[in-house]
Parts: sequence; structure tokens; C-alpha cells
Amino acid sequence: MATHMSKCRSWSRVQRFGIAAYRKYSSGSGYPNISLSSPLPGIPKPVFASVDGQEKYETKITTLDNGLRVASQNKFGQFCTVGILVNSGSRHEAKYPSGIAHFLEKLAFSSTAQYGSKDEILLTLEKHGGICDCQTSRDTTMYAVSAEVKGLDTVVSLLSDVVLQPRLLDEEIEMTRMAVRFELEDLNMRPDPEPLLTEMIHAAAYRGNTVGLPRVCPVDNVDKIDKKVLHRYLSNYYCPERMVLAGVGIEHEHLVKCARKYLQDVKPVWGMNTAANVDLSVAQYTGGIIKMEKDMSDVSLGPTPIPELTHIMIGLESCSFLEDDFIPFAVLNMMMGGGGSFSAGGPGKGMFTRLYLNVLNRHHWMYNATSYHHSYEDSGLLCIHASADPRQVREMVEIITREFIQMAASAGEMELERAKTQLKSMLMMNLESRPVIFEDVGRQVLSTGKRKLPHELCDLISNVTASDIKRVTTKMLRSKPAVAALGDLKELPSYEHIQAALSSKDGRLPRIYRLFR
Repeated sequence: MATHMSKCRSWSRVQRFGIAAYRKYSSGSGYPNISLSSPLPGIPKPVFASVDGQEKYETKITTLDNGLRVASQNKFGQFCTVGILVNSGSRHEAKYPSGIAHFLEKLAFSSTAQYGSKDEILLTLEKHGGICDCQTSRDTTMYAVSAEVKGLDTVVSLLSDVVLQPRLLDEEIEMTRMAVRFELEDLNMRPDPEPLLTEMIHAAAYRGNTVGLPRVCPVDNVDKIDKKVLHRYLSNYYCPERMVLAGVGIEHEHLVKCARKYLQDVKPVWGMNTAANVDLSVAQYTGGIIKMEKDMSDVSLGPTPIPELTHIMIGLESCSFLEDDFIPFAVLNMMMGGGGSFSAGGPGKGMFTRLYLNVLNRHHWMYNATSYHHSYEDSGLLCIHASADPRQVREMVEIITREFIQMAASAGEMELERAKTQLKSMLMMNLESRPVIFEDVGRQVLSTGKRKLPHELCDLISNVTASDIKRVTTKMLRSKPAVAALGDLKELPSYEHIQAALSSKDGRLPRIYRLFR
């Protein structure tokens, strides 16, 4: 047995190094001093697989006869992510009760004409190693499935059924009402107030229109939304010309073939009505303030409770993601950065951003200072969220308004390069994930009809200069502020004072003289 094993090892050496090389070095003499970058003697030259130059990372797009766009990005592997994106969200609910998009998100992947229940759908996907998800935002609804490439036919058939043939049974709608009520309670009780503040600042910035309409269903509307209301909404917004079938990890021709088979001539369950009531309103930025007095002392109980805090979010109008200034605003947002005072730190944690250096490192009593950038097809909002003890709210607001004013100062070369590098690395790291590529392909094709490739975006980021940052900031500071405030607001400055601070040279609030404290 030992002799046989020895022979096998000898023969594998012959195969690896070639007979001549094996004979030369099998006597036990040392191998020659060859660099690792040079091929070993006797080994045939390797032949590597190559990709046709025409197939470089481009996204292929085909428009079907009914107006549906099919977009795909090939990515080698056994699994694919496929989904339908619809140009429909909470911003389109002006003529309907707010909360329809929230209901549709919860009702997704329930019973359809072809499948009797959600369990049947999950069982069908399980056979192909698949999972499903539905997400709604202010402007888009996205139905997505990740599964084996071999199950593409089943996946597209299922997506068509889920989007165009939902049964919307009474018991499913009632279960959705319970789920929505639970989410609304959870939103008001959770220790992290950021989702609630985001709702509030959008409502303040775009009062009563488009992206300012509530993304979550208001309590008063939970019982108003029924099958009839849902069908009326779906007949207007779920039409082929407002949809994109996007896929990552499959051949484009195969996806187009499936789309023609399952999505081209399908009659939706609500009928083939013409979309007569589509809301085409352009976002109107208004600015304003929304305040919510709330006792935050018992938000997080336990052995290490979070102290009672007041949360403020101040925002100004930026730009749409279709404008050229979107990239400079993205760099500015990265430059501001920030986070919580409990961050673990270390490389890449954003400890060199302005909100860390100028705010959290200098004012130990501030618990949070974070920059956010929300951008839509017709407007955008750059805002800073800050948290502190209720007694120091006025000082906290002044610190944030000063940071907004200082954005217009010239950015340092090292600071700017760091922000650009961080933005590019974040972009490329996110695009390592197949579901993220799918969402990127779908959203870009839905809004622009084409897709900018990652290297094009990186080039645009590299070209941003300090003068670009100064220009977009100066333009942004001309808009009225949007303010959201949550917690104990006794020390909160008036909206007029916040507006005056953002119009001043140094960002300071007007002085208040009090006879009694």
C-alpha cells in the first residue's frame, strides 16, 4: 500500500513539473533559485479564459411592445436576482388615502390567481433555493426574487402573478391592517428615532405634496384602505410603461424571452384601464418646522438605559439625482459624515469627517451628529440629525447651523480627497453584492432609461473640485430650512431664529436677553 501511494505521488510530480524536470531534480538536489514571477521549467504555458471586448460590464436594455423595459447585467454564478420595479410610491398618493404603498408592501407575495397562499409561493421558490422580498419607498415599489438561474422561467412567471394577479382577499387585508398598526406603534416606541425624524423632516420640507406625503400609513387611514381602493390605485400606476423587469446573473435574451411570455399580453386582475389619474406633480420644496413634544425618559429602560435626549434634524434643499450637482452633493455628504458618540472608531469609521472633528470631538455632551442626503428625481434634501440633553438644545442647534455655514468655506485638499476616496470605495464595495447591483440597474433604468456604469460614476466623483462643493453649498444655503424636532422642546429656538442663523455669516442664533431664568 505504501509503495502504491509513493508511486502515485511520484506520477503527480511528473505531471506537474514535466518528465525532464522531474528526472533532473528527483535525485534530491536543490531546486534552482527561480523567481516566483517566472514559470517553473518544464511546465506548459497556461491559457486563461478571456471575455469578448464587446461584453464588458454593460447593462443591456430592451423595450417590449407594451412599453415594459427589460434590463439585465450578466454576472457569472449559479444564482440570479430578478425583480419588477414600479414607478409607484407614497409620493403618488395625493388623490388617494395615504398608506396604500405601505399596504401593498405588506400584501406582496400573498395569494394570486396561480398560487393559493403565501406558503405555496415560498414552497415554489424553495425548490429553486429562492427567497423573495418587497420594498416600497417614496417613489418606487420593488418586488425581487433571488434564486437559481435554472429556475428563471418559474421566477418570472411568479413575479408576473404577484404584481398583476394578486387576489387581495379580505382576510389578507385584515392581517395587513394588524401588521401596519403594529409597525406604527413600534415606530413611536423604538429607541432609534431616525425613521420617525426622517418622516417628519420630509413632511416639513415638502408640506402636503409629493415626497412630503407620509411613507407609512397614518393611523386614521388604516381602516379606509380596502380592495376597491387598492384596485383603483393599481389600475393607474401598475401599467407596463411604468415598470422595469431587471435581472442580474442571467443572459439577457433568456430574460427577454421570459418577459414576452409572462408579461407582454397579461391582463391584470383590475382590468386594462387607461392610466387617467397618474399624479405627475413636481416636488415643491416649502421648508418649515414640525415639532413633536414627547417624553423620551423611558424610551430605553434596562441596566444601561439611554439617557433622555432631544433630537433635532435640520435640512436644506439639495438637488435631484438627475442633475450634475448630485455627485458634488454626495461628496459633501460624505465629507460631513458623522455618527454616534459610541462609535468604536478605527480605520474607515468616519472619525475624520467634519461632524466628528468639529462637533463630537469638541462637545462631549452631544450624543449624535450625522449627515444624510435624500435625493429624488425632481428634488433633494441634505440634513443633519443631532441629539443632546434637553437643557442644551439651543446650543446644539447653533452648532449645527454653524456647520451648515462652514460648508461654504473652501474644503481642504486632503479632506476632499479622503471624502472622494471613501465615496468611491463605498460605491464599489456595495456593488460587490448581487441584490445591490439589481437595485442599481432597476432604479437607474426606471428613472433615466439607461444606466451609468460604476467606472463612469467613479470618474465623475474624481472630477469634483473644492469650487464645486462651495458652489452647491452656496446655492443650498439660499433655501428655507426644514426642521424636525422630537422630545423635550422647551429650549428649542424659534423657526425664525434658525432661519436667521442660516442666513448669517457665522451661523450664530440671534441673542435672547432674559430678565428671569
